[in-house]
Amino acid sequence: MAMSEREALNLWRRALSSYVRTSDGDLTARQQAILMTVALSAGPHTIRGLATDLELAKPAVTRAVDALEKLGFVRRRRDDHDLRSVIIERTVDGMTWLRDFAELVIAAEAGEERKSPAGAKPLDKDVAA
Repeated sequence: MAMSEREALNLWRRALSSYVRTSDGDLTARQQAILMTVALSAGPHTIRGLATDLELAKPAVTRAVDALEKLGFVRRRRDDHDLRSVIIERTVDGMTWLRDFAELVIAAEAGEERKSPAGAKPLDKDVAA
């Protein structure tokens, strides 16, 4: 059975509310979208490719990737085949954050509220993009 718009938004609200209560900081929607794209879709990922896929300006993607890299959620590496190109890769910390966030969504769907994700890592409050 498909969710109604209201049910979907309420689920997202409950999960997001749990997240902001359990974190010293929070990722922006743009940072979350980029992290999820890098982690969940086939790569390789570049700033240009992410900007195209998400229909965002390259400078906005660059700032978000800078913030995610500072948190240790993604890393940049040179493309071995084209040294002019930089590949954006997920990290273990980035995948841990996503798993923890997924647990909050699952708990919200079940009508439960998680107080703290298992592997919660405080975010640097100065990181924003």
